[in-house]
Amino acid sequence: MPEINISLNRKGATASEAHIRNHSVVMDRPTEKGGEDQGPMGGETLLAALGGCFMSNLVAAAAARDIDLGDIDVAITGHLDGTPPVFNTIDMAVTGPAGIDDLEKLVTIAERGCIASNTLKQGLNVRVTTHTR
Repeated sequence: MPEINISLNRKGATASEAHIRNHSVVMDRPTEKGGEDQGPMGGETLLAALGGCFMSNLVAAAAARDIDLGDIDVAITGHLDGTPPVFNTIDMAVTGPAGIDDLEKLVTIAERGCIASNTLKQGLNVRVTTHTR
């Protein structure tokens, strides 16, 4: 079964740094939530990951069909509800220049190919274990 692995380390008083292949992302809480605002919150990063996954699939679908997307944008809004808060709805809005052939079809293909979108739509089990050094 294929896997994607990342690791995180504490960075400073409230932040964490995610290590992803040769990349890193710092996440933190805003100052009004007791953080040092060294990066986006985890929930914001989740939305960004969804958008990045979707956008990469959209670009690939267009390239496979020799379609130039030009300046294409994806805006994502996560709607929070409950205690503890959860995203109960996530809206993605795709905006591109007029005249892109089959934009709706490309969006459907991208949505179907996006690991993040597919996972969020079906839900998943999250298991947490503890270890000592």
